[in-house]
Amino acid sequence: MNNEDYGYDYDYLFKIVLIGDSGVGKSNLLSRFTSNEFNMESKSTIGVEFATRTIEVENKKIKAQIWDTAGQERYRAITSAYYRGAVGALIVYDISKSSSYENCNHWLMELRENADENVAVGLIGNKSDLAHLRAVPTDEAKNFAQENQLLFTETSALNSENVDQAFRELISAIYQMVSKHQVDLNEYGSSSGQAPKGPTISLTPAPHEKAKKGNNCC
Repeated sequence: MNNEDYGYDYDYLFKIVLIGDSGVGKSNLLSRFTSNEFNMESKSTIGVEFATRTIEVENKKIKAQIWDTAGQERYRAITSAYYRGAVGALIVYDISKSSSYENCNHWLMELRENADENVAVGLIGNKSDLAHLRAVPTDEAKNFAQENQLLFTETSALNSENVDQAFRELISAIYQMVSKHQVDLNEYGSSSGQAPKGPTISLTPAPHEKAKKGNNCC
């Protein structure tokens, strides 16, 4: 049975989570990548939301289901469900706010405690348009990323600089892991349930049958 028989227009569905302190620009990174929009009046996200975008990697159509939640303490209760089924994560900080960068180690530890060990992770220094207010040296963040085997990019959701690149690099890294059977998707090529409260699947570093068409997720 080929992909079209399932009625879906993608080969894989990857769940990706955005994490980091509140106010670093996660929601605008999400809207910039998925719909090329930026909201100057954007306020801290309340609860959880997601958006999707389908891109092509090595002739495979991959639907990225990207989840966003506020990074404030009062939302930590959703942590376990939020990370479940994720195959990729972007840890976001604000280059003009040193505290948001200093907290990246906390976010990385929380991710590794709650997500699969083979999750692909990128570190994002957002708001590069505020270079005149820079508080986090690029080299320092780059070294942190290298030490922790993270992808690294500085972005601006405001002017879209490197936003597409950051997401594409992460999605490509996930696809390479899937190709090497380092993560195990369900029979429809999906890492994600329909929502944190819905059915999800844990990833395991075991060989798997060739993934089929994506789960009807969104």
